[in-house]
Amino acid sequence: MNRTIKDYAIISAKGLAMGAADLVPGVSGGTIAFISGIYEELLETISSVNFAALKKIKTEGIKGFWKHINGNFIAALFLGIVVSVFSLAEIIIYLLTEHSVLLWSFFFGLIIASIILVGKKIKQWGVSKVIGLLIGTVAAYYITVLPPMQNPDALWFVFLSGAIAICAMILPGISGSFILLLLGSYEMILGAIKDIKIATIGVFAIGCLTGLLSFSKLLNWLFKNHHDLTIAILTGFLIGSLNKIWPWKDTVSTRINSHGETVPFMQENILPQHFDGSPQLISAIVMAIIGLVLIIGLEKLAKKSD
Repeated sequence: MNRTIKDYAIISAKGLAMGAADLVPGVSGGTIAFISGIYEELLETISSVNFAALKKIKTEGIKGFWKHINGNFIAALFLGIVVSVFSLAEIIIYLLTEHSVLLWSFFFGLIIASIILVGKKIKQWGVSKVIGLLIGTVAAYYITVLPPMQNPDALWFVFLSGAIAICAMILPGISGSFILLLLGSYEMILGAIKDIKIATIGVFAIGCLTGLLSFSKLLNWLFKNHHDLTIAILTGFLIGSLNKIWPWKDTVSTRINSHGETVPFMQENILPQHFDGSPQLISAIVMAIIGLVLIIGLEKLAKKSD
């Protein structure tokens, strides 16, 4: 595929959006990749990193290897993701703390639009697709109501957290950040990124790479052999994830974090009128509309770049 510098700049911009989404517990960068039209290419590219690719180095050199793994695409995308993660980590922490209702409202609108657009990609509905949709919905909802774990800070657990979370990050509707929250590793990883703790970041990255290379092959196979059923299940994941993203929550229990601060541990969804504090209903609706319009715009941009 012949791409211009402008094309790669757009791919990097999509990477920026994926990185920002993955920082928020409840939102998946995979959703952004799916809606922006690069999801299947991303899976195909990741799956191409194998022993056959290594053989290309011997037979065709670095240039042949780079072409085999779609190197320009993956480099542009991950450049955007990395820049986003390192530049936005502190901002996301601030927004989650000080403007949580508006942030969750924005992503709620984003996911609503994603459900509609992803569901439209199913070419022909049938009983199996409906069942797949229901299974995906129930599975994602169940994940959102699981209580968070208290985890060890050992590097082996950092590796395991990365391997598990990355599988969620590339699934539309399942948030890698939320999986880290369930594992009790979210704060530690985000803090390591913010403070640039090389050892923790390195081990986490190796765990992510391990999980990514293995899980992407399964997803790639499912898309090639059971496309519509896979889309139906992923649409269900998006629907089930709405439970986590609902903007108005009541804190049922708290915990003390690593900085000695009291933070929410278990929360339940409530109606805006029962929210403790200003529900910011009008502002929340506006933010949801902005999220919805953004996703529709991304989809149109993806069609133009095809």
